[in-house]
Amino acid sequence: MSATGPAAQGRASTRRELVESQIYEQATRLFAERGFAGTSLQDIADAMGMTRPALYYYVRNKDELLARLVTEITEGPADMVEEIAAQDLDATAKIRRLVRHLAARQAGHAARFRLVIRSESELPGDLAHAHEVAKRRVLDGVVRVVDQGVRSGEFRPGDVRTTALALIGMCNWIAWWFHPGGARTVDEVAEHMADMAVALVAQTADRRPASPRPDDPAAAVALLRQDLDYLEHVLGTSSPPSKD
Repeated sequence: MSATGPAAQGRASTRRELVESQIYEQATRLFAERGFAGTSLQDIADAMGMTRPALYYYVRNKDELLARLVTEITEGPADMVEEIAAQDLDATAKIRRLVRHLAARQAGHAARFRLVIRSESELPGDLAHAHEVAKRRVLDGVVRVVDQGVRSGEFRPGDVRTTALALIGMCNWIAWWFHPGGARTVDEVAEHMADMAVALVAQTADRRPASPRPDDPAAAVALLRQDLDYLEHVLGTSSPPSKD
């Protein structure tokens, strides 16, 4: 068989992927230690034990490495959130699935997420825009699911955007306290966060005021206020826009 046949080409492709992965890992480590602006291609080449010209065979510039990092950390979750939001599931199942996936990503890529957050001010224009668009996609997807839950009566009424931001923030914070090799695994943390998310938004019997006694007008008012909050949300988000 020729040295340039399919088998040889496959080995070359595998080697290239392996080297590119190692370059990405070294670049991510250096970005975290020195910052994006403080890291040069020569630094990355030195960490890889190769010359700078040899590095150019695998990567054109730092921006390419940073773009891969941002895509992994922000665009990947955005795609996942939109996919789950569009599924034919009840809102409770969607929130549980969403939070489990987001939490697992944050726990599994905590250092990379922290790096992206710290590097936001250094992102090139196009990459900064893509990063912001991806974050909005995540928020919009979670808002859609929370709104579905409020409308169906699964979730307590309230400002859906604030609730969505609280759920996302809860997941993002994992990157600052989770440590691999600790007492809990990534899967255990993700499952626990999913349980907490459902408990946070769920409309359960113990959260609804009991049927008021005739001598307890305050309880009756609380019950009416909750019903009005729910009705106000549904009417406010479903009414057609006014014609000025």
